[in-house]
Amino acid sequence: MTNVRLVLAIAVAAPSGAIGLAAPVVADIAAHPIAAEGVTMSAGRLGSTVAALLGLAGVVIGGLALARPRSGEARRGAIALAAGAAAMALGGLVVVTSDSGIGTGNGRGGGYVALVVGLTAVVVGGVVLARSRRVG
Repeated sequence: MTNVRLVLAIAVAAPSGAIGLAAPVVADIAAHPIAAEGVTMSAGRLGSTVAALLGLAGVVIGGLALARPRSGEARRGAIALAAGAAAMALGGLVVVTSDSGIGTGNGRGGGYVALVVGLTAVVVGGVVLARSRRVG
């Protein structure tokens, strides 16, 4: 229950003298907690956002290494592989520690996205490393 909703329920009930009638409203609000608001940044949302961005960076670095092969390709492949693995680890941590479902503001949906993007970065980084070892 948010404090704003509680204050609003009391503020509406007090002028009309219906304090006794506000109790069921307050109990109903307490029984049905809302999900995290869209503007709040919970730890799960922050963790899944960081993980998804890290995985996206790995995909971009690995994709550029695949598109334009040149010296240092193995290093960029290793960076993409490491970024993808870190994204998968952080995304998995968010999914495991989330206590609610998708859409509640705990970051579970973003954690799943981070797992997929991290896996993509790992695959692209692995392809870059395999290609660099085959050529060099």
